[in-house]
Amino acid sequence: MQDDYRADVAVIGAGIMGTAIVTRLIETGHKVSVFDLDTEKVAALQVKGARAAGSVEEAVSRSAFCVLSLNHANIVRAVVFGEKGVVAAANADKVLIDMSSIDPADTADMAMRLRRETGMAWVDCPLSGGVPGALSGRLTIMAGGSAEDFERARVVMRHLAANYTLMGASGAGQTTKLINQLFCAVLFQAVAEAVKLAEAGGVDPAAIPAALAGGRADNRIMQEFMAKFAARDFSPTGRIDNMLKDLDSLQAFALKTKTPLPMTGSVVEIHRLLCAAGLGPKDSAEMMRLLDGFQAG
Repeated sequence: MQDDYRADVAVIGAGIMGTAIVTRLIETGHKVSVFDLDTEKVAALQVKGARAAGSVEEAVSRSAFCVLSLNHANIVRAVVFGEKGVVAAANADKVLIDMSSIDPADTADMAMRLRRETGMAWVDCPLSGGVPGALSGRLTIMAGGSAEDFERARVVMRHLAANYTLMGASGAGQTTKLINQLFCAVLFQAVAEAVKLAEAGGVDPAAIPAALAGGRADNRIMQEFMAKFAARDFSPTGRIDNMLKDLDSLQAFALKTKTPLPMTGSVVEIHRLLCAAGLGPKDSAEMMRLLDGFQAG
């Protein structure tokens, strides 16, 4: 792979993450075609240099790589196998890179079907690092697929990810993303509880990350979010309902594999409670409202 090689890339899904991915790919010299049902989102990306496509098929027909940034396995399945979907323009020279977070078994099933019907490769590439990571090319990507297809996808991933790791066959990237979300959800809850405990003891919670830096309790979520939680800063960095979607997938996988996850189960129910209270679209810092007895704000 030549370091100066740039590809034609189709990006399907222009939500928050999709928009960041498109922006980064354009800035690093790729030619990007975008399809989304929300034409206003696509128009905003056209201003940045993206090409609008009238269908998934049209976007994929122009491109060697197809990046999916979607919310659910059912949407991914419809986009790939539905009318004017990926399959309509797929062939063995193209690579599908699914950056959605979906069920590992669904991923393995769809990857096998796409290869069987069209010869097109599938690499599951769920991500961690959010919008800031995408815009700076510093995402962590956990990949699933063959070693050959993993390397083919590097043409695109090298401009999006600082850490791009092959975890195993199709679906292994999605399994690793579930583990990532387990850590994140449990740590967000731990940070919220630590803030309350610090406040109750007369300690400034914003001072805790520096005090614990380098010790065994040190972790990135504490360093990045404890001061935000303490300040009741509810500015958006991620949605509670999106986390619950991933946690539901995690629990379904755990049930299927008979894996006990007692701590995670409690955190899942806390997220479900927050969604029931109408806080699903809000930032994880909204966990503080629950611990505050919904008195703040």
